[in-house]
Amino acid sequence: MSTFIEDDEAGTSTMSGGASTKASAEGEEDGGGELLEYERQMLIDLHHTDGLVICAKGIHYNRVLLGLLGALCDPANLVIVMNCSESEEKYYRGKLNSRHVHESATNAKEREKVYLEGGIHFITTRILVVDLLKNRIPIEMITGIVVLRAHMIIESCQEAFALRLYRQRNREGFVKGFSNSAESFTFGYGQVDRVINNLYVEEMFVWPRFQSLIQATLKKYEPVIVEFHVPMSQKMTSIQADILDIMNYLVKEVKRINPHIDMQEITVENCVTKKFHKILQLQLDTVWHQLSQQTKMLISDLKVLRSLMISTIYHDCISLYATLKKYKSAEYVMNSSGWGILDAADHMFETAKKRVFNDKEEFEPEWGAKWKSLSEILRVEIPNDIKLNVGHRKNKSAVVLILCQDNKTCYQLNQYLLLGAERCLFHMALQNDVKVVKMAKNYQEMIDSKNIILEKVKLQGTQKPEVVGVSDPEELQGEVEEDPMDTYQASYTMTMSLEEDPTEDLDVSTQMEVGKFSQLPAAERTTSVAKPIVCIQTFKSDTNDPLSLEATLRELDPQYVVMFHCNVTAIRQLEVHEARLRREIENRMKVFFLLHAQTIEEQSYLTNLRREKQAFEHLIDTKKTMVIPKRLSEQEEREMAQEEFREATSMRNAAQSSEKSPPLMKIVTDMREFRSDLPCLIHKLGIEVIPITLTIGDYVLTPEVCVERKSISDLIGSLNSGRLYNQCTQMVRNYAVPILLIEFDQNRPFYLQDRYMISNDTVSNSDIKQKLQLLTLHFPKLRIVWSPNPYATAQLFYEMKQNKLEPNEKLCSVIGSDNHTAESEALEKFNLEIYDFLLKLPGVTEKNVFKLMKSFKDFKELLKADQAQLQEALGSRESAKLLWDILHVPQKPKIETSTSGKFPHAKFKGRKFQKAKQ
Repeated sequence: MSTFIEDDEAGTSTMSGGASTKASAEGEEDGGGELLEYERQMLIDLHHTDGLVICAKGIHYNRVLLGLLGALCDPANLVIVMNCSESEEKYYRGKLNSRHVHESATNAKEREKVYLEGGIHFITTRILVVDLLKNRIPIEMITGIVVLRAHMIIESCQEAFALRLYRQRNREGFVKGFSNSAESFTFGYGQVDRVINNLYVEEMFVWPRFQSLIQATLKKYEPVIVEFHVPMSQKMTSIQADILDIMNYLVKEVKRINPHIDMQEITVENCVTKKFHKILQLQLDTVWHQLSQQTKMLISDLKVLRSLMISTIYHDCISLYATLKKYKSAEYVMNSSGWGILDAADHMFETAKKRVFNDKEEFEPEWGAKWKSLSEILRVEIPNDIKLNVGHRKNKSAVVLILCQDNKTCYQLNQYLLLGAERCLFHMALQNDVKVVKMAKNYQEMIDSKNIILEKVKLQGTQKPEVVGVSDPEELQGEVEEDPMDTYQASYTMTMSLEEDPTEDLDVSTQMEVGKFSQLPAAERTTSVAKPIVCIQTFKSDTNDPLSLEATLRELDPQYVVMFHCNVTAIRQLEVHEARLRREIENRMKVFFLLHAQTIEEQSYLTNLRREKQAFEHLIDTKKTMVIPKRLSEQEEREMAQEEFREATSMRNAAQSSEKSPPLMKIVTDMREFRSDLPCLIHKLGIEVIPITLTIGDYVLTPEVCVERKSISDLIGSLNSGRLYNQCTQMVRNYAVPILLIEFDQNRPFYLQDRYMISNDTVSNSDIKQKLQLLTLHFPKLRIVWSPNPYATAQLFYEMKQNKLEPNEKLCSVIGSDNHTAESEALEKFNLEIYDFLLKLPGVTEKNVFKLMKSFKDFKELLKADQAQLQEALGSRESAKLLWDILHVPQKPKIETSTSGKFPHAKFKGRKFQKAKQ
């Protein structure tokens, strides 16, 4: 049994039902159109109840979802699909191929019309939330909502907001969630319970790879497995050991410097895993602002070392050597944690150089560790297998699919198969600016040969100039173009001519032609067994589409697959593809695994398996003890909300609140704010959110209170550009209580003191402080509120609205626009500069400024008025005296030692007012 095809040792489970494992006769005859047994059981489970389906990586739910949407694709139904990526939407729309499948229209009126046509609607969550709030969708008529990537549904996200709006007015429709990330449900306390509550589902269906039905389905048609345990060279092993030693030192330093911070996830084992950056983010984001600069450099260097480890195992020796030269520079060593001066680092640099140059300092690079094994598979194993099985194999084509981790490896394998090892490595040296002074004998013979014509070399589809018989390596280096590093492709396709005797020397170049396999006619792929097609491709496409490999397998139906790197998801996708075809063993796919045994590559693969297994075990245990909350009726929820409101109100109004229903609170919200979590949290508190396009502010709480919300980065940008000044000016002119709400990231608190910076921007901390002080001096009416997270902001809004009048959304939408006939008459009839100036004078307020401006036609007439006339205009004797004194009594600045340095402009103000009086 192969170590890559998982067996029952991990355990079995029957939590998803006891469906029969016997395949139907129709499914065996059909070449993959029918659902597999476990997929059929998934669909049956979801048909009867609202549920959350959690599948293992590679055991995708796409066929189940297609079956579900296909059954509901009818104008009598209205089904919404949320949280779907562009590539997934394109896939499902293409497979359904129905006029009843709709994409989201840009115009609101068009969307409202399309909703009434029913069918399946793929729509972005932000648009869906706004349409639900504005009643553009007939919520009562929605048949159900399908949620993809359900592990991302937290209570503050837009998807949870949309589901809450849907469930408040529709109790009959279904909700069905899908996820392929079991590990995401283990982050945070009670993550599974919260997701299920936010989805409003009643059941959780867990489908790990070790589930009994999946095991039985895939084991019946598992592909033929051939493993190649490729030993790493002694120098590669030495470099790996050096990197691990340096990592171990850096991890110890991080924990030593931060003894009071939980660093249990910062281990050497986790440092080499694929999800290391996610582990770091979860572990350190909340305390990042408290970490010293030395700690941040150590963590950054751990990421660098992980990339070096990947380059050592996956890429060629030339690329690793060129990368290490950068990290050996004095500039990098001075700006890093100093790992470059360790003995292990020196030894690593020396070993990396020895992989490129021999003891005589001649250019003689080491081959890629898996290259010879790959050549053996392509030139010996596969040709022999083709000749042995050509007579009785149904699939006459010989398509070879080579799968690797990244685009760079894909490119290198393409070059190796086209050019051979020596020429490939020589071109790598030229592309990476590796200085070559002397050449080893075999390389010198290659360049001196008159028969070598390099003009046929195509790097990334670019024709190279003709170079024949060059004796000087530097001359050749000047003729070859720069490396197209940023144009690595995710796939290449070649045709291979079989040798008459495939057991001959493996170093003989195979004649191949380059071209993208997608551009190769399908007929040419299966015309002759004598010319197999070799396709090199990454596990995922450039768009990170999880279904890209499945599409490739379906299109090519390769007879041979070479796993150049190990990938859990890809291995399972190969199993599923073969199980779907239900072929006899002689016609099944043959899979070759290339693995560096007992190395970091194998350890990383096993760590990923272990993490997923532990995640599913956690989900299974949670399901046994999880309590699904009872779904209350609409009347029961309304009564509960009223009861909570009565408890929150003061005792003084308790009697009145019990007699009648509390009025529904409203907050007018700008449409652009629905990119944030705040509208969702506001609605969760029982406040109605009214989305409109606001010209001034982001939130209007009452007819007098307007809020402009800023994140830290937005605050810095607005202060520097002057945009915030204009926004505050508009708020002050149109609202009695303008508020600037500064909301920093809930996961990254910050300080405005000592060495803690407000941001990583070049703007200094003191500059931000000074600009905020100027803002408060210029706008005395402006309130500045600091909020630690959106939850605190929502609670603040709730408290500010208690016993206050509700805003008028129609008036809010026109305030600040050209059509606004505002109550603020200063915007229409009076000089705005005089209006702003008068508000800064003592005794003049928002309530009496208009009457004052109406009483006197200009400023000269105001200066001539006595206190009695001012009292009549202002409606207050005290206010009249304050205004008369500031206009007629010479104002001398108060000279105080404690404040003289703070207000150097006070003396200037006195002169200005004296001059104004004269």
